[in-house]
Parts: sequence; C-alpha cells; structure tokens
Amino acid sequence: MIGGRTAFLLLVLFVVSSALIVVYAKHESRKLFSELQNLKREQDRMDVEWGRLQLEQSAWATHGRVEKIARKRLGMHIPSSDEVVIVRP
Repeated sequence: MIGGRTAFLLLVLFVVSSALIVVYAKHESRKLFSELQNLKREQDRMDVEWGRLQLEQSAWATHGRVEKIARKRLGMHIPSSDEVVIVRP
C-alpha cells in the first residue's frame, strides 16, 4: 500500500494540477470570448459596408443615369418611328 505521506503528496499534486488546469481553461475561455467579440465587430462592419455597396450599385444602375451616359458618351437616342425596323424570321 501507499504510505500516508506519499498519499498526501499525490493528493496535493492532483489538487495543484487540477487548479492549474482550471486556470488554463478559464484563460482560454476568456481569450476565445475576446476573439469572438472582435469577429462580431468585424462582421457588423462588413454588414454596414455591404449595405453601402448595395446602395451605391443601385445608384450607378438607375435608368436615368444609364440613359444620360448613353446620350452623352455614346451619342445614342431613342429612335423615331421611321428609324425602327422590324425583322421577322
């Protein structure tokens, strides 16, 4: 059998080891929670950026803007009825 002193030392060793494991687990938990909060902030920032980009895209693609550019840069215009040709197969 194990002597009283040896059993006591083993018990102390187990208690100290257990305490160190608890401290390490708590530290890892806090570190991961902090990382999670940082990632949530980054996600929020990206969601705001996505919304801004969607608004910008809709502004660039408005019919009025496209028509204005077609008229100014490409010299296009709405054809009159005598300029329209219907092609049938």
